[in-house]
Amino acid sequence: MSDLPTPPARPPATGPDPDTEGVVERAGHFRVYLGAVAGVGKTYAMLSEGRRRRDRGADVVVALVETHGRPLTAELLEGFEIVPRKQVEHRGATFTEMDLDAVLARNPQVALVDELAHTNVPGSGRNEKRWQDVMELLAAGIDVITTVNIQHLESISDAVEAMTGVRVRERVPDWVVRRADQIELVDSSPEALRRRMLHGNIYPPDKVPAALTHFFETDNLIALRELSLRFLADETEEELLEHLHRRQAATVWETAERILVAVTTAPGTDGLLRRAARLASRVKGELIALHVTTTDGATERAERVAALRTVADDVGAEWHERRADDPARAIVEFASTHQITQIVIGSSMRSRWQEITGGGSVVRRVIREAGNAGIDVHVIARRDPAKAGDPPEVLSDGG
Repeated sequence: MSDLPTPPARPPATGPDPDTEGVVERAGHFRVYLGAVAGVGKTYAMLSEGRRRRDRGADVVVALVETHGRPLTAELLEGFEIVPRKQVEHRGATFTEMDLDAVLARNPQVALVDELAHTNVPGSGRNEKRWQDVMELLAAGIDVITTVNIQHLESISDAVEAMTGVRVRERVPDWVVRRADQIELVDSSPEALRRRMLHGNIYPPDKVPAALTHFFETDNLIALRELSLRFLADETEEELLEHLHRRQAATVWETAERILVAVTTAPGTDGLLRRAARLASRVKGELIALHVTTTDGATERAERVAALRTVADDVGAEWHERRADDPARAIVEFASTHQITQIVIGSSMRSRWQEITGGGSVVRRVIREAGNAGIDVHVIARRDPAKAGDPPEVLSDGG
């Protein structure tokens, strides 16, 4: 299945967020159990590792584990010290969340934290996302073992939505997972997963028929499994290159490809950023995002630009902004002066008549001028989520 997207390359050392830069490297050890879908056994593997460490004398606590009613997982949970959850009232209902401050006060050697991509209930703490809670635990010197499914990675989530027709609302920035000291794939064949589903070992019986005919279709499981394998293979190659760099710094080649993605506020640009990130991963290149505004467009939707910048950060892209009356020329000049080897740009959404009367297509001009400069151009079809409709939400991320 060679047409599947490949996860983007590891972000540059500067990192997307100065406030969290270096947190993992200078603090607790970070281990991630990665799975293709719910039910492969991520939580079971995490608990098994926690038990092994506890039996060797480590101080291990369960900060938060979701059993999802699975007997084997619940059985493995027995005997662990469990930090009590925080109860939160929200919209007339009571929820429970990980009590971050209680875990920090307990200060164990190792904390087991399930479902890294989880969105915390509003009012449950100072962080919106569980991965932010994990960053705090690591910064406090606590080792963290966690779980996540491949569809929740920011750069991959839109491709999974298009492939499965299921909306992925909970997402985690790529850089968070890629900064793990160790990533271990928990694998299972599509046939075994579907059997587990039929036997009621993954979802409650009332959810099984819908799952088997939608997200857990065999083709989807094969594709998601391949995405997971590719992600892990990419991580292994990155580790090898880093090792060679340390041992043979004088003989290791530098990354040659530099990918520039031209960003606008047009619908579908967030998907364009993710496609560019996957392209950069395939060629082991750097990714740079450029947003050009015209002098009469200074008041362009600030919220939309901020949202795009967040996506760029999450997929590990370096962000730049320019103001110019001629966007096409500004893009090519930036590419020429920044040693860009490939430009990624979204297809024009203007009609042929608008292009003729409006001074021509920016895309056509970028292709022409970049060609003269010896720079390759990739024109990517835009996918407008508003026109695609709202797919159903993905089911629980357990296991």
